[in-house]
Amino acid sequence: MVFDIPSPKDPLDPLNPIKSYYGKTLRSSGDLRTTACSAADAPPPACQTRFGALLDLGCGTGRDCYVLSQLVGPQGRVIGIDVTDEQLITARDYLSWHALEFGHANVEFRHGQMEDLAALEIADESVDLVVSNCVLNLSMDKPRVFKEVFRVLKTGGELYFSDVFSNCRIPAALLEDPVLHGECLAGAMYMEDFRRLMLSVGCGDVRIVSNTSISIDDPDVEEKIGFATFTSCTVRAFKIPFEDRCEDYGQTALYRGGMPEQRHTFNLDNCHRFQRNKPVPVCGNTADMLSITRYSPYFLLTGDKTTHYGLFPCVETKQQPTTVPVAGCCVKPVP
Repeated sequence: MVFDIPSPKDPLDPLNPIKSYYGKTLRSSGDLRTTACSAADAPPPACQTRFGALLDLGCGTGRDCYVLSQLVGPQGRVIGIDVTDEQLITARDYLSWHALEFGHANVEFRHGQMEDLAALEIADESVDLVVSNCVLNLSMDKPRVFKEVFRVLKTGGELYFSDVFSNCRIPAALLEDPVLHGECLAGAMYMEDFRRLMLSVGCGDVRIVSNTSISIDDPDVEEKIGFATFTSCTVRAFKIPFEDRCEDYGQTALYRGGMPEQRHTFNLDNCHRFQRNKPVPVCGNTADMLSITRYSPYFLLTGDKTTHYGLFPCVETKQQPTTVPVAGCCVKPVP
């Protein structure tokens, strides 16, 4: 079934500039005027394990969807969502070729808005993994997007996305500039506001997987928004009732190895690198991330939450303002 929600005819539709920028102005990544939209990571590894449904928000021409499709295999299902007609036409052009090349047809594309996944008939607790590659910043209603994401995620499911973050709040008036908005700068999230937003949807611990500084070399863009510092961050969050601080219950985690592409070491985030067969003390939140999610087959957890020893002794590290963990990330920045 092909889902197509008609695009609003109203010229005041706030999505019109974005549709135009990505559907007509940009013809390739070479047309981008900054590196903001091209600094994101690849899709998460090891997606072929214990998955039924994957959802890509802002799938564009479907590149990540087709990569994920090969990872999950014929038993999995990948749904790509985008609001730009031109991008989806290109994405759908490859459906038949992909099915013939890889022997399974497990990808579908739906036209609509990520703020209203219910309109696209995506049910509660129906998705194992939600991904997005530098698209969430474009939304004019981010609280609604994240609320929808955590509605459709299964308990223990994961949100894994790359996007642009800023070291301060960007004035709302700059969203009216199609270049600043389309280049993923005007809608960049201030990290502290992102932390508060995630808490509001019930996620008390979000992890930064990696981060890359963004340079603005275009003089016109620099003149308008050079007052802010931007960082591309890859983030993972789980639908688990976490505590909002790292608490110590004397637990340890041992990586058994064997995860595709990470057979000998596994990086949960930029503070947790697990070597195969080496037990590591972990906080209660980290223990939950590794024991009640798709990663559980690869880890041996010892201990439970019967005895509490206070706050977990977090690792100290130097970090930039935009990469400070948003909540309980087992790390405390050094001034």
